[in-house]
Amino acid sequence: MRSISDTISHLRTMAAAEPHPDQRTGPLVAMDDFGRNPGGLRGYLHVPHDLPAHAPLVVVLHGCTQTAATYDHGSGWSTLADRFSFALLFPEQQRANNPNLCFNWFSVEDTRRGSGEVESIREMVATAVERHGLDPARVFVTGLSAGGAMTSALLACHPELFAGGAIIAGLPFDTAHSVPEAMERMRGRGHDRTSLSDRVRAASAHSGPWPMVSVWHGTADMTVAPVNAALIIDQWREVHRVGEPDIVERVGGHTRRAWHDATGRAVIEEYRVTAMGHGTPLATNGDEACGVPGPHMLTANISSTYRIAAAWGIVPAAAPSRPVATAAIAPQRPATARPSRFDPTATINDALRAAGLIKP
Repeated sequence: MRSISDTISHLRTMAAAEPHPDQRTGPLVAMDDFGRNPGGLRGYLHVPHDLPAHAPLVVVLHGCTQTAATYDHGSGWSTLADRFSFALLFPEQQRANNPNLCFNWFSVEDTRRGSGEVESIREMVATAVERHGLDPARVFVTGLSAGGAMTSALLACHPELFAGGAIIAGLPFDTAHSVPEAMERMRGRGHDRTSLSDRVRAASAHSGPWPMVSVWHGTADMTVAPVNAALIIDQWREVHRVGEPDIVERVGGHTRRAWHDATGRAVIEEYRVTAMGHGTPLATNGDEACGVPGPHMLTANISSTYRIAAAWGIVPAAAPSRPVATAAIAPQRPATARPSRFDPTATINDALRAAGLIKP
């Protein structure tokens, strides 16, 4: 009889071996044969036509209940990649690993260097860079919610791999090791604030330089408490050895803070998105606009997708003008203040049921 650990490993092997239902999902193309896949993930690529040699690569991690294709459609990353010539990698979670399609950011097995989902994503990155002649010095990662928390894990476990990362409505690295702990940390409870930076330093033998970190969080987020954004900043502020922010400004009605190191390099930035709930902030008109509003893809009068790419230097700091017909999306009723439909109890029960700890 298999142990729970063996069963999970078996299910992941089966999930990884299953054929892709669609080799192409919108602008994304399935990535096959990318090497070791201990996390049992799938991967999708978007490589624009006539991509120049040594182009940047952005790794994009979806949130719970989402897929690679739905997150790309909502966030507009492939539209931006086509416009400014960089490649995209979308790892995708499978129900055999998590019934709600969340990346397992609270699992020790999946958030350690050389193990689980972190290792699967590293293998995807290495393969994409080699196959498409991308620039290994300009690899970046971003994610929403569970994808944001997994972004924290990737930046900690592989700081040598990523030049920068953007954590949207996510959590600090290595603060939960079970589903119940994950739910408590999402509510902002039970965090050990004394060793946050030590956990990043202990995740690898890396001694610097460290990735630039961008943190985005809605002030009205009822799913992942905004205090988690402050904890992410504290975790990386000590790693980068910076004190108080040297820039505090208003951008699109929201507060932006930034920290620069002794050389003048921007190493941390934070956007507090006013009155926004749980999701990715979008601009639906103007030169920065990209993406489509929907569940957890929220109109906020600021494009996180564009501004994250600009912070990394892979798009212009100020978006070039473009025709109004292609810049605007049909007006949508603002979703910024609408509460999330997330049901913590259902999530816990689903996870426990999947682990065989409660009966169906």
